[in-house]
Amino acid sequence: MAQQLSLTIERRDGGGTTKAQSLRRDGKVPGVLYGHGSSESIAVEGRALSDLLHHGGRSGLIELKLGGKQLDTALVREIQIDPVTRKPIHVDLQRVSATEKVHTKLSLVTVGTAEGVKSMGGVMDVIVYELEIEGPANKLPDHLEVDVTPLGIHQHLSAADVKLPDGLKLLTAPDTIIVTVESSKTARALEEAEAGTAAEQAQPELVGKPEAAGAPE
Repeated sequence: MAQQLSLTIERRDGGGTTKAQSLRRDGKVPGVLYGHGSSESIAVEGRALSDLLHHGGRSGLIELKLGGKQLDTALVREIQIDPVTRKPIHVDLQRVSATEKVHTKLSLVTVGTAEGVKSMGGVMDVIVYELEIEGPANKLPDHLEVDVTPLGIHQHLSAADVKLPDGLKLLTAPDTIIVTVESSKTARALEEAEAGTAAEQAQPELVGKPEAAGAPE
């Protein structure tokens, strides 16, 4: 289970680019808190938000505080990141109760070293980095893990192979391929070269000379 997460928010009056820029100059991040029939403009400390995101806040249930008191529990629904500084510049939070069933995405982390990579010189390719799941907000882990150790060359894992915590339901199609192990480019080139050589050697031997067109009988 994810650790208990908390974030202090403050209410702000309306939006607008000028006000948002002023907040950012003060080290704060403007945002919106919505859900359960209402919506309001908020602001949070930029450093606190970055720390929260670093410690599981992208998927975990967050306790929101206002004036030192608990206000709500919520999930991070969208984060806008500055393309230059890579810091958050806007956040959307959705109110949810601890046991409320939610639809969200959880990041996927591979565990171990695939046998095809370790012993056979293969290359592992992670195709899917997130899985869609449904379950109680207080049951959401920081991420999902999948063990890739048994994978050999030309083998893969699907979404159905990921073990989910109790209470969570997989929404991503179960047959979605998430990780594969294939031969390296060098190995594939050697395989193709060997296959070409074998094909040439397998050509039937031509016996005798073909008759020339128009030659007298």
